[in-house]
Amino acid sequence: MISVGIESMNIFGGTAYINIDELSEFRQLDTTRSENLLMKEKTVSLPFEDPITFGVNAAKPIIDKLTETEKNQIGLVIACTESGIDFGKSITSYIHHYLALSKNCRFFEIKQACYSGTAGFQMAVNFILSQTAPGAKALVIATDISRFMVVEESEAINMAWSFAEPSSGAGAVALLVSDKPEIFEVDVGANGYYGHEVMDTCRPVPDSEAGDSDLSLMSYLDCCEQAFLAYKNKVRDIDYRTTFNYLAFHTPFGGMVRGAHRTIMRKMFKASADEIETDFLARVMPGLLYCQRVGNIMGGTIFLSLASTIENADFFSPMRIGLFSYGSGCCSEFYSGTVSPEGKEKLSGMQIKQGLDLRHRLSISEYEKVLQYSHCVKFGTRNVSLDREFIPGIMPDTNLSSPKLYLKEISEFHRRYVWE
Repeated sequence: MISVGIESMNIFGGTAYINIDELSEFRQLDTTRSENLLMKEKTVSLPFEDPITFGVNAAKPIIDKLTETEKNQIGLVIACTESGIDFGKSITSYIHHYLALSKNCRFFEIKQACYSGTAGFQMAVNFILSQTAPGAKALVIATDISRFMVVEESEAINMAWSFAEPSSGAGAVALLVSDKPEIFEVDVGANGYYGHEVMDTCRPVPDSEAGDSDLSLMSYLDCCEQAFLAYKNKVRDIDYRTTFNYLAFHTPFGGMVRGAHRTIMRKMFKASADEIETDFLARVMPGLLYCQRVGNIMGGTIFLSLASTIENADFFSPMRIGLFSYGSGCCSEFYSGTVSPEGKEKLSGMQIKQGLDLRHRLSISEYEKVLQYSHCVKFGTRNVSLDREFIPGIMPDTNLSSPKLYLKEISEFHRRYVWE
């Protein structure tokens, strides 16, 4: 069997962010609960940013490093999102166009809440394994945004937002999947699935979310345990504590990940509180560091955690990472793969941390202005022209970063973009 996995990988964490302590204080949230989020910053999607700009900006550095021959080997492009802009036209058509990929390419969009990124990745893995197009590559882009909107600056924020506002982020992850898994090699066939119908969180209308936070937590914990047990049932001699050097989780917020890890350690090994915390800091925390700076980016969060693990943990030899992916509604999967020191070095070349450092830090007043202006680009907007300087100085210094794609206007529903 051929090797398969991630050949190249990149994260785009947006143009602007807000400090979570400042936001929590402004919203007068319970500090005890807000501390459990384990959040520091969150990316804020600006009105001229959308799932297309995020996806293209994540993928462009990968594409630019390819030769023309390698670029033409991309025969499949999948956009994974719950932030689509049209009920019919796929955002992948825009992404494919602005990345200037070959027209001899299959592309489409899939949705399955926060599980979508894993769904797209596993579909790409099996496309490579099928060898129906030997030497082909697949580009998987998980891209999502959360837009909270207010009508007037003085309007009270709906309490349903509560702790979803400081944990919901925006961003995209791009994965080039091939038979040259230089960053992450998949353990082929080592997958555990678990899912059932549950109404935990959903998007009943395009620009807003709803749900039951307690039910969502219970469903997440249950799926984490059951998906791992399904994995263990398929793969011999598996031990949660010793098989995986590191663990990457879908991260709605850090406290939920800590709870899932604690539950498994208690149930399966009757580990003490000190043992659990030590293990959490060593094997799980490296994967939370980028999540703490970007927030929950839905389908891409599991790969944000994977990238964070690779960049922030030690890889002095090939090491195995266990991944838990969860999507509300719900579907979940536990799978695994290995990362080598060379893979860590290659990923560092994408300068993910430096990109996060370049974002504009929004003040509370600027953040409120973003929320008001975001009404201009609600789902189904027909015509609008956007001002990229509605907050002076918000655009990054182009001398320090490569050009990025931004939404310029919508004309008769057709979105037009510009490189800046």
